[in-house]
Amino acid sequence: MLLLGFSLGLAVGIGFWVWQQVQLNRYLGRLLRPLTSHSSKMGLLLIPGLRQEIAMVKQQRQDLQQSLQTYQDLLDFAPVGYLQVDEENQLLWCNRQAQEILYLQRWQPEQIRLLLELVRSYELDHLIEQTRDRQKPQTGEWIFHPSCDDAAEMQTIKSLALRASSLPLPNGQVGVFLENRQPLLDINQVRDRSFSDLAHELRTPLTSIRLVVETLQIRLEPPLNRWVNRLMQEVDRLINLVQSWLDLTQMEANPTMQLQAKAVELRSLITSVWETLEPLAQRQHLSLSYSGPENLWIKADQARIFQVFLNLLDNSIKYSSPSTSIYVEAKILSTKDNDGASPILEINLIDSGVGFSEADLPHVFERFYRGDKARTHSLQDSNSIGAIVGNGLGLAIVEQILIAHGGSIKAMNHPETGGAWMQLQFPEVMANSLSQDYS
Repeated sequence: MLLLGFSLGLAVGIGFWVWQQVQLNRYLGRLLRPLTSHSSKMGLLLIPGLRQEIAMVKQQRQDLQQSLQTYQDLLDFAPVGYLQVDEENQLLWCNRQAQEILYLQRWQPEQIRLLLELVRSYELDHLIEQTRDRQKPQTGEWIFHPSCDDAAEMQTIKSLALRASSLPLPNGQVGVFLENRQPLLDINQVRDRSFSDLAHELRTPLTSIRLVVETLQIRLEPPLNRWVNRLMQEVDRLINLVQSWLDLTQMEANPTMQLQAKAVELRSLITSVWETLEPLAQRQHLSLSYSGPENLWIKADQARIFQVFLNLLDNSIKYSSPSTSIYVEAKILSTKDNDGASPILEINLIDSGVGFSEADLPHVFERFYRGDKARTHSLQDSNSIGAIVGNGLGLAIVEQILIAHGGSIKAMNHPETGGAWMQLQFPEVMANSLSQDYS
């Protein structure tokens, strides 16, 4: 009985399998019915070509993988940091430099986590979002304060000055190049400290040399005293250079330097500066033209602001064409309102000289920067009237003085005169100036 049941079940199973095969053959027959014997032969001929194409695709895939690995190796060896995030700001990859800069030594490539969880830098996160929104490369600089779970290790970690350049990538991804500028800043600080120490040491011997030269001036008769006079000019220039360097170093080290602020009438101050420089101006038949509110008062350190206009007008005189005018235009851009916004005084100083070259404009306020030969300083006998000549520090000092007062300065070329155009902005306008100007 058991054998009969087994045989019956086996027969049913075989019959079902045979029925499935018959149905499958019918389906394939209907599917392949449109194909002729000729097309079948063509299909057989195409098989080797398809195999060759598949082999080529596999080889291209291997080549692309090898190129990708090469680029990753290059980025990993690069002296700048690089990281890449996806559309959700998850860190996909970063090289060794980026891991060192951002203190990501414990991060592993297989870890996909939000960048902000790994690096507590909202400036970097904002730069990435800005790049993705604008779809244009962006740059940014900030001080990065690394975070660490170990309190003992945290005391040894230094803050870093970073510069980042980001670029948009496909599918919402963003790549960021990171530069650690802290070593350069440290070198600059050491250099400034060394120069300051040297300047302090030079003041005493230079003063002694000047006393000797003064004695020789009295005792020597013409024409020998001509060489002594030339020597006196050079000594004064060196003393001026040393003092300017010390002033600039002190200003940069302490931007909020102590200012003897008081009410200063602007036009009277500029007139006083021009009278000091008038012997130089008369040689080229130059004149000064002032336009702006009368009786304009600012709150400032009079000696420092005097130095600002002395340096600026001295440069304008040197580079102006003969028989032209130097223009000083003053205007108040805004007044106090309900929101408590402070007024801003804008002063434009324009000459008719050779102006700046486009390559020099971004660097004119850098110390010791020498630009186009057309604007190279020539040694003049202007030290006797207190002007700072040819030491490459005048505009740097001007900028630092204005920063200490909460102001700013910008260098341009004037479209009408073709000469240099210095635009100063100064916030400390006195109330009596406003009441007269807007009465």
